[in-house]
Amino acid sequence: MKVRFLQRLFDVLTPHRCAVCGLPLHAEDKLLCPSCGLALPRTDFLAHPDDNLMAQVFWGRVRSVCRAAAFSYHFGHAESARPLYQLKYFGHPQAGVSLGRIFGREMVQSGFTDGIDLIVPVPLAPLRLKQRGYNQSAMLARGLSEATGIAVDEHVLQRTVFEGSQTVRDRWRRNENVKDAFRLGSAERVAGRHILLVDDVVTTGATMCACAQTLEQAHPAHVSMACLAFVDYDR
Repeated sequence: MKVRFLQRLFDVLTPHRCAVCGLPLHAEDKLLCPSCGLALPRTDFLAHPDDNLMAQVFWGRVRSVCRAAAFSYHFGHAESARPLYQLKYFGHPQAGVSLGRIFGREMVQSGFTDGIDLIVPVPLAPLRLKQRGYNQSAMLARGLSEATGIAVDEHVLQRTVFEGSQTVRDRWRRNENVKDAFRLGSAERVAGRHILLVDDVVTTGATMCACAQTLEQAHPAHVSMACLAFVDYDR
C-alpha cells in the first residue's frame, strides 16, 4: 500500500504522458491511456496465426515457419505510430517493454505461445547498438518474456554487417541489404526447439527471413514470428 501511494505521489509530481495523445497517465497506466489503447489499429492475427497477412509474407521463404502475429498495423506518421517512434527514434526503451507485456498477455490467452521454448530478438549491429543505446527488438522481447514466462536469449543471433536502414529501400534492395548479415552465436540453444523470433516492424519480411534462415542452420523444430507493427500496403 505504501509503495502504491508513493508511486501515485510521484506520478502527480512528474506525470507520465500517453505516447499517443500526450495526456497525463494514471499510476496504473504505463504507456497509453485507455482511449488511445483502444484506438490502435490492432490486427486479428492471433485468431489465425498460421494463415494471416503476416504469415503469408514468409510462405515459401522459411521452411520451418509455424505462426506469425503483429501487435498492430503501422501507418507512417499517423498518431498510432507514436509508440513505435518513441521506442525506435526517441530513446524510450521502456515503450517496447510495456507493449511487449500487453502483447504477451494476449499471446498467452490465445494459445499463440503454446510450445514455444525460447524468444530470440532480431539483433542490431554493434555500431548501431552503440548509436541507439539499446536494441528495440530486445526491449519488446523482454516484455513478451515477462508476460509469458518464456526465456529470452539475445546472443543466439549476431548481426555481422549493417549497410544502413531498411526504411528507404525497395523490396529487392531490402533482401540484398540483409543477405548474409546474420550468424549463429549459440546453435545448441536452437536445435530441436520452437523459437519465437521478434522484431519491431515487418514490411517485406526481409530481415526476419534472413534471421530465420540463419536459425534454420541449427535445425530448430519450428520458428514463429512476432512483431510490434506490420505494414500492409493494401490498407
